[in-house]
Amino acid sequence: MRSSFEWKRANGPSSTNSKMDSSGSTNNPKPHAIHPVPMKRIGIADTTFARYDMARSAIKEIKKNASPEIVRYTVPGVKDLPVAAKKLIEEHGCEAVIALGMPGAAPIDKVCAHEASSGLIMAQLMTNRHIIEVFVHEDEAPDEEGLARLADRRTAEHAINLISLLYHPERLARLAGTGQRQGYEDKGPLEGGSGH
Repeated sequence: MRSSFEWKRANGPSSTNSKMDSSGSTNNPKPHAIHPVPMKRIGIADTTFARYDMARSAIKEIKKNASPEIVRYTVPGVKDLPVAAKKLIEEHGCEAVIALGMPGAAPIDKVCAHEASSGLIMAQLMTNRHIIEVFVHEDEAPDEEGLARLADRRTAEHAINLISLLYHPERLARLAGTGQRQGYEDKGPLEGGSGH
């Protein structure tokens, strides 16, 4: 039994009833293949170091706005994210990845975050795939409640950016120059700027 994902031939006269033209070939349209649209696969890389389950926020927002297959890959810390993202693309077939991390507030954590960010950029160039970096630093909010809200909102808004990149790139083009911010209120365009 053939599955619905196998090629389907166009309806038309069978080859036994085909009429021949003067060159001796049949005038039937050539059978053509109808391929199903493959489901997109999105990777989510997150860390155990984070103090908030950012992946849960990403998955919730992605599922609200699209129906891709989601592959999650959890690693210890932010410096492990570049190879996790690369593996999601190369070994798991993800078309794009969202990399989630929560660096600490100490100076060494800032250095680690910078190194991880550089690694994520390199992984994008090596794979020619988008890897959306979503970092929330522990000192970005005055208290734990505010930090949790920021982590949730920034992750959700970047998840929407990822969906736009994969499914609706024209949406991002319409937002160019409008001062979008993830996790905080948007800045808006400059006076006399794009203003769309």
